[in-house]
Amino acid sequence: MKKHIYIYSPSSAVRDKAAFKRGVQRLTALGHEVEVDADALARHQRFAGDDDTRLSAIHRAAASGADVALISRGGYGLSRILPGIQYKAVAKAIAGGTRFVGLSDFTAFQMAVMAKTGAVTWAGPALGEDFGAKAPDDITEACFDDLITGQGEGTGWQLPKPAADAKPSADFMIKDAVLWGGNLAMLSSLAGTPYLPAVKGGILFIEDVAEHPYRVERMLTQLLYAGVLAQQKAIIFGQFTNYSLVPHDKGFKLASVVAWLQGKVKARVLTGLPFGHVPTKVMLPVGLKTTLAVEGRDAFVLWGHLHHQHHHH
Repeated sequence: MKKHIYIYSPSSAVRDKAAFKRGVQRLTALGHEVEVDADALARHQRFAGDDDTRLSAIHRAAASGADVALISRGGYGLSRILPGIQYKAVAKAIAGGTRFVGLSDFTAFQMAVMAKTGAVTWAGPALGEDFGAKAPDDITEACFDDLITGQGEGTGWQLPKPAADAKPSADFMIKDAVLWGGNLAMLSSLAGTPYLPAVKGGILFIEDVAEHPYRVERMLTQLLYAGVLAQQKAIIFGQFTNYSLVPHDKGFKLASVVAWLQGKVKARVLTGLPFGHVPTKVMLPVGLKTTLAVEGRDAFVLWGHLHHQHHHH
């Protein structure tokens, strides 16, 4: 099923041009029509063009009529242009069937769009890091394909084995809860701003890269004290990668943070979601009502037929 995919760069400048090129070739080989924004490879300081250039790229993506607007990469740069985004234009594009896909710095855009319009975007791959990988990940590609062919109805994963002394937790189901979240550093940086949506009874998912567990905990305390975490029914840890523990941690690790958090919130805290700065990424609808079900060690986030959510033009 041939889809129109629009590639643009709203954050950091593309440094790995080879990966960018491989990504475009890969999407084309998968049968898609790939349109590359005029400024996708622009550069100003560390950014993919100055602020106005990147805002224009977002607005061209929204006006493209593409099935998917896919970021080239994350990095940094969206936070500083959030006030300039034409949210009505973005929401109109989404209502018309364009799916905005990305992760990392893109979380800022996703939260702002959700806060301002309630429109749904997708946490998923980026062009260079995923489609441009020397060996693209099969699961990531399959999840992306499910999304764009309208087959995606949910995702599942296996929860890590509980500690030997832990009693097995009971199965449960949380229905009709808004799924939201993304990169934890971006979420915590938006606390107290108009760009973090106020989600009640939600399912919050988080991931991060190159952040030591104490920094992860510090960001979570910010969301805790801001009253965000008390409003959630579940908090799901995706992948936290690329950090090093040190001798003076003395046993403090990511599992310590998870245990600490579970002691602070009524929400169910789950781990192991295959999403983050890792090759295998599932696609997650940001801002959509979903059902979270846990049966034994199997966890599922389900959203049923997408066409019940909005009709493609």
